[in-house]
Amino acid sequence: MLSIEKYQNEFIDYLKAYSIEKEPKNLYEPIDYILSLGGKRLRPVLTLMTTDIFNGNYKKALDAALSIEVFHNFSLVHDDIMDDAPLRRGQQTVHEKWDVNTGILSGDAMLIMAYQLFENYKPKIFRALAELFSKTALEVCEGQQYDVDFETRNNVTIPEYLKMIEYKTAVLVGAAMKMGAIVADASDEDQHHIYEFGRNLGIAFQLQDDYLDAFGDPKTFGKQVGGDIIENKKTYLYLKALEFSTQETNAKLEALFSSNPEDPSAKVEEAKAIFLDSGAADSTKQAIEVYTAKAFLGLESLDISEEKKTLLKVFGTKLMNRTV
Repeated sequence: MLSIEKYQNEFIDYLKAYSIEKEPKNLYEPIDYILSLGGKRLRPVLTLMTTDIFNGNYKKALDAALSIEVFHNFSLVHDDIMDDAPLRRGQQTVHEKWDVNTGILSGDAMLIMAYQLFENYKPKIFRALAELFSKTALEVCEGQQYDVDFETRNNVTIPEYLKMIEYKTAVLVGAAMKMGAIVADASDEDQHHIYEFGRNLGIAFQLQDDYLDAFGDPKTFGKQVGGDIIENKKTYLYLKALEFSTQETNAKLEALFSSNPEDPSAKVEEAKAIFLDSGAADSTKQAIEVYTAKAFLGLESLDISEEKKTLLKVFGTKLMNRTV
């Protein structure tokens, strides 16, 4: 087994070699741009690590890992357009740097390129990867639609919200790990259990992202802090604040999340104060711990060494203590 940093470095080297210098430039330059912006490279690292965990050659998983990263960035390009987000990883979003049409078309090309990477595998593995990828990609689209729908709904429930983040974020984390298991030719049972570990960790990861969106440090977070509040997104923080607050405070919060002021700074600070005073912020932290614990519990069923289980737990713990 390698360290997380070594998996990251191996993947980044492979990504650099994949750099696209083709015509037309206005199609491929935005793709190179978004892929070069960095980020945690969480999903491809999980793919490589999982292959290693099941005694496969992690280098054989590089194309699957790259496919996950290309797809993830495709979804970010299109999500940023839908959210009209100005920043991604502290830099201009693709549609801001170029234009909306370029962002749409370059994103479309990335989705196709993600599938093309499976062509480097033998038929049995190709089919398993493609089936999992297609199922996951459709769920990600469903999750994004739920996210959009919730912006204009005032009756979103916590179970609905958890389903949305499971589809929009968590299933891709689970798929990244299962792809590594597929490449390593792990048993169907182990493929299932590692997927469930990744899915639960992915839910915890998104809840942490929601928390950092409101309370993260803008210098390290990389995105616009308070962006979810500005966009009137009914996050776990918002829903818990409604659950815990008085009728008067709820009316105030609902009014805030129906407004679109030119200068949103006061709106953001007021919403954050309600999240803190109501206990919603603490409740969100507790939910992160619950889903992390669920992920760790699922590891017990895996047919791997205790040392490897510990490695996965350390990775999950670090992920939940992040500030970016």
